[in-house]
Amino acid sequence: MATLAFKLNEHLYLRDPQHTQLGQNIIHKSVEMIDRLGFEQFTFKKLAEEISSTEASIYRYFENKHKLLVYLISWYWHWIEYRIDIATGSLQNPQEKLRACLRVLAEEKKYDAGFEFVNEEALHRIVVAELDKTYQTKGVDVYNKEGLFGGFKSVCRKIAEVILMINPSYPFATSLVSTILVSSNQQLFFSEHLPSLTAIGTGKERYSKLYEFMENVVFNAIQL
Repeated sequence: MATLAFKLNEHLYLRDPQHTQLGQNIIHKSVEMIDRLGFEQFTFKKLAEEISSTEASIYRYFENKHKLLVYLISWYWHWIEYRIDIATGSLQNPQEKLRACLRVLAEEKKYDAGFEFVNEEALHRIVVAELDKTYQTKGVDVYNKEGLFGGFKSVCRKIAEVILMINPSYPFATSLVSTILVSSNQQLFFSEHLPSLTAIGTGKERYSKLYEFMENVVFNAIQL
């Protein structure tokens, strides 16, 4: 069992998968399969075969595969906020806090042993490839009313608050942060698939280049 778990919105699931072995298996294997197959080719039938269980058992945790995807990406944003809290906890200078936030967003994502059932490296690839599918849907307003995008909003709010510490009169803090959150993943997608649309490169240096890009955009935007 994992030593750590997040408190996610109860509308994301029918039964919280973090607290049972079967639920953790569902999360672990679904991350692996969506990363390998893509969301369109992923099904609960295939997942059930992989975990030697039944589709009915999976439906006891999630209403459908889209709700599962929203859950996974929500979990990712809670993890990012957790990483930001660790990175900024001892910092007093707001400029350094902001740089630490941007480094968390830009850095290459690695497996976090504190959450044994999630491969964060694979999950980040899913976020890069599938993020838009969570909110560009007819049900977005219902999902929003239920609070299903709370993890993303919490990260956005946390970083926007740091920006306002630096420049309280800056009028577009949440707009800037939400743009950076989405753009950071889009730039990595372009790097992998459409490299002529980005200047961050295609090798390992792309993470440091992504940070440089984000720092440049944010600090130029909020300059006093």
